[in-house]
Amino acid sequence: MVDRTLFPFESRFFDRDGLKLHYVDEGVGDPVVFVHGNPTWSFYFRGLIKALRPTHRCIALDHIGCGLSDKAPLGRYAYRLINRVLDLEALLDSLGVNERVTLVLHDWGGMIGMAAAHRRPERIARIVALNTAAFGLPEGKSFPRSLHWARNTALGRWLVVNANAFCRGAARWCATRKPLSNEVRDAYLAPYATPADRIAVMRFVEDIPLEPTHPSFALVEQVSRGLTQFRDRPILLGWGERDFVFDAAFRDEWKRRFPHAEVHSWADSGHYILEDRGEELAGIIKNFLAKTADQKQAVVGAAR
Repeated sequence: MVDRTLFPFESRFFDRDGLKLHYVDEGVGDPVVFVHGNPTWSFYFRGLIKALRPTHRCIALDHIGCGLSDKAPLGRYAYRLINRVLDLEALLDSLGVNERVTLVLHDWGGMIGMAAAHRRPERIARIVALNTAAFGLPEGKSFPRSLHWARNTALGRWLVVNANAFCRGAARWCATRKPLSNEVRDAYLAPYATPADRIAVMRFVEDIPLEPTHPSFALVEQVSRGLTQFRDRPILLGWGERDFVFDAAFRDEWKRRFPHAEVHSWADSGHYILEDRGEELAGIIKNFLAKTADQKQAVVGAAR
């Protein structure tokens, strides 16, 4: 289904209450945990995994319903933020990953990863945030009309599930500097070939908590308030400014909460920042890991 020359990693599976959760576990050293969003999968991090596995243990999961993980029907799996967090937590527990973790977060992965970090802050040594959020809409930021339409209209839902509009649109528009090759585009789309494969895509859109009555709203608020506990952690922001959702307003909110963050931002790059700036960001992240190693050790020691 996926060209292994593009994704040359051993597929591993974790049993999650009878569902197969796919992940890759490559390299040795301190762990780097990659958490993807919607509508991508661990394939998004392939370049970083190749770059970092000589010096770090690279772990990247596919959320249930995404990538090479099982596509659970509605009723078999609760497609909510808290379930994603518990899945990630259970996987790391099973792998014995309990400290010195660098989180690499993209899109929904920011909220999922930081919610897991909020529950186990002693695990986290460093944070790399790439066009993502761990808080609600920044002040003055409006919810994008395209997402509102997909989330709240019958036609929008039909196009996401039946016409694969969300996945196809992302493959077309989320890389703005370097359009995806046919092979890379096909790899992004391959796990979402049928309407039954796109349940998670739709549920991620529906799980965006815009109102206090939403089931995921309270957790988002809790994580947002709890970000202060990570102010002593090294943090790197890598940003594509031509992101129609996680634009410069989100980058600036991260900077407001983490004034010490190392920031790299590109005006010509989009939401799929690792497609637009992959080699450059790989070098930046490798340098960040190297130069914050001593600070990482101090943070881990203080947490004990």
